[in-house]
Amino acid sequence: MNILIVEDERNLADAIVRIVNDASYNAEAVYDGRSGLRAALSGTYDAMILDIMLPGMDGREVVREMRRHGVSIPVLLLTARTSTAAKVEGLDAGADDYMTKPFEADELLARLRALTRRRGDVLLEQATFADITLDLSTHDLSCNDESVHLSGKEFEVMRILMTSSTRVVSKHDLLGRVWGDTDASENSVEAYVSFLRKKLSHIGSKVQITTLRMLGYRLEVLGE
Repeated sequence: MNILIVEDERNLADAIVRIVNDASYNAEAVYDGRSGLRAALSGTYDAMILDIMLPGMDGREVVREMRRHGVSIPVLLLTARTSTAAKVEGLDAGADDYMTKPFEADELLARLRALTRRRGDVLLEQATFADITLDLSTHDLSCNDESVHLSGKEFEVMRILMTSSTRVVSKHDLLGRVWGDTDASENSVEAYVSFLRKKLSHIGSKVQITTLRMLGYRLEVLGE
C-alpha cells in the first residue's frame, strides 16, 4: 500500500515516512502543496497524510482539487491549529480525518489503519482494468482463467499503469517510482514494458500497453 506524505517541515516529513515504512507501508514525501496535488493526481497512491499549512497551495486547496478531479483516496489532515473551525474547514474541503500536532506515532498509524478499513472501496486487494486483474498481495496478473506471476518491478510498473487508468505515465515517472534513486535508465523501463506486453499476450488479454512518443505509456483495449 502506497502512502503519500505532504509536509513542508522536512524533518517531520522524513520522520513520518520512517514511521509509515516501519509499519510495512510504502511511504513517499513531497514538501509543498502543488507537488502534493500532482502526486495525488498520478493515481499511484492509496492514501495521503496532508499538512494544512503548506507553501504554494494549502492542504485544504489540495483536497478540494483532488476531489474535483475525482481522486477519492483517504486523506488524513495534519494541523497545528486546535480550533474546531479549522478542523471543520479541512473536513468540509473533502478530508476524511485530522490530527493535531504534535502527535504520537501509534495514534497516527491507528488513524491510518482506520481510514483504510473504512474506505474499502478505494483500498482494494485487487486492481482491475478491462479484462485483467492484478492481485496486490500475490502479484499475479490474470485474465479469465489464465494467470501469470509478475516480478517485483513488473508488478510495480503494471500497478502504476492500472491505477492510472487511461492517463499517460511518463518514463521519468516510472523510473522515479519504481527504480528510485538508482543509476537505472529509460532502457530499464522499456525492457520491463516489453516483459509485461509478453505476459499480457500470454494470458490472452485484450489490454495492450501503448507507447505515446515523447510522452510515455498508457493502457488501451484492442478494438476500442
